[in-house]
Amino acid sequence: MKLNDEVKRARLMKLVSAVFYAFCSFFIIVVNKSILTEYKFPSFMFLGIGQMTATIIILYVAKMNKAIHFQDFDKSIPGKIFPLPLLYMGNHVTGLGGTKKLSLPMFTVLRKFTILLTMIMESRIMRKSFAPSLVCSVLAIVMGALVAASSDLSFNAEGYTFVLLNDVFTAANGVYTKKKLGMEGLGTYGVLFYNAFIIIIPTVLASAYTGDLHTALTFEGWMSLMFIFHFLLSCVMGFILMYSIILCSYYNTALTTTVVGAIKNVAVTYFGMFIGGDYIFSWTNFIGLNICMSAALIYSYITFHSSVVSESNGKPAEDKPSIHVTESHPEKT
Repeated sequence: MKLNDEVKRARLMKLVSAVFYAFCSFFIIVVNKSILTEYKFPSFMFLGIGQMTATIIILYVAKMNKAIHFQDFDKSIPGKIFPLPLLYMGNHVTGLGGTKKLSLPMFTVLRKFTILLTMIMESRIMRKSFAPSLVCSVLAIVMGALVAASSDLSFNAEGYTFVLLNDVFTAANGVYTKKKLGMEGLGTYGVLFYNAFIIIIPTVLASAYTGDLHTALTFEGWMSLMFIFHFLLSCVMGFILMYSIILCSYYNTALTTTVVGAIKNVAVTYFGMFIGGDYIFSWTNFIGLNICMSAALIYSYITFHSSVVSESNGKPAEDKPSIHVTESHPEKT
């Protein structure tokens, strides 16, 4: 009886963490799209800096108030955390760049290639194997993405490059995050904090060097309270998103976390057809999108209805993620 309770709880946590991530991912894409296109904010890099700053402040305040615990900084931290900071920065910059350059539906279509890359990386780096039914569903998702993208009449080479690079960074980030969560001393909050802490200074310097920082600071929209509200909302949601990714990765595989992102795209894609004004409808695109979403739902059904075996990764109890938003965030990404 006790085993059944543990299996049910494991199933519940897998599902709850996945739904939480899907909601956060959907919400932040809509907010970022509004900032970068409707308000025409010129700097996706500065938006990423704002999200990293929010992560550092929120976690530092929580640590000082003993709401959470993670290792203090010492010379061992860079070695423990590498290469996550580089992947983190690449994921943020290319993701926000792609959001700005492409329509929501095409952005979410091209993001499907993250799933295939994650499966390949997880099998090589984490030595995981996948059932043939899961492999087939992943290939179907990619096939649907190819069909949908083949009819894109608003082709944007820079946008496509950003998103495909984002696929690589996201896949690598997901796999290495799963790997680093079990390292002694880091834990969930340490991974989040030191990712942002290590990379924010070089990101600010790069932004200043390119003139991006000046452009962002002189943006006329800072005089609008509504813009400021949306900008701060994006910063906080950037932190919550990263936490939700960590949470989902903790209770699921990196591949499942990536597929959950694809399922979230069902809402994003159809939402993008009615808002923003940048979606060009075609039957080829529409059919491809539905192939993607159907395959993603099949993957989820197979995953969440299969036998659940609780996995222990040897993490200290205090480092285990909590669904309670008040314990460590408000809660990435």
